[in-house]
Amino acid sequence: MNYLAHLHLGGPGPADMLGSLYGDFVKGPLQGRWPAQIEAGIRLHRQIDAFTDSHPLVLQAKARFPSERRRYAGILLDLFFDHCLAANWADYSGEPLDQFTRRAYRALADEPALPGKLAVIAPHMAAHDWLGSYREFEVLGRVLANMGRRLSRPDGLAGGLEELEQLYDPLLEDFRHFYPQLQQFAKAAM
Repeated sequence: MNYLAHLHLGGPGPADMLGSLYGDFVKGPLQGRWPAQIEAGIRLHRQIDAFTDSHPLVLQAKARFPSERRRYAGILLDLFFDHCLAANWADYSGEPLDQFTRRAYRALADEPALPGKLAVIAPHMAAHDWLGSYREFEVLGRVLANMGRRLSRPDGLAGGLEELEQLYDPLLEDFRHFYPQLQQFAKAAM
């Protein structure tokens, strides 16, 4: 799962939201480095990732990609699933997406000590509405191009958008079956 899904699954409060994002930026043991509610969010983030990575529906979705792309299938799927969530937001949340993203951006803006790279990207995330922009499939192309520049093998994601487009319907179906199970898992893990 990517940023939007982690925020959605992590809980409604600002500390819940922060913890759900910190999970991508804080590594290793926690040991009281952060407030308890944020550390609970980091732990939930890690549990969500483990549940997702081993789930049969996610493994099935990854297997839909050509064998030469499988190394990057997880990245493509994380982004695509955030697109599916944003594009079908009303199916999974009673709160409008724009309202939700404003709350998330406010939680980030109000925190003076964001960890590492999150401190750098949070202002860009809000200024360019990264979370809400996932509604538009074409946005994934820009995200993949930016991610590709940071990879040791930059060509690894080249052509990924076209593959997602070809696999759109079956991957959307995978998401529709998987995400409610992930919501139940996250709720039980809180």
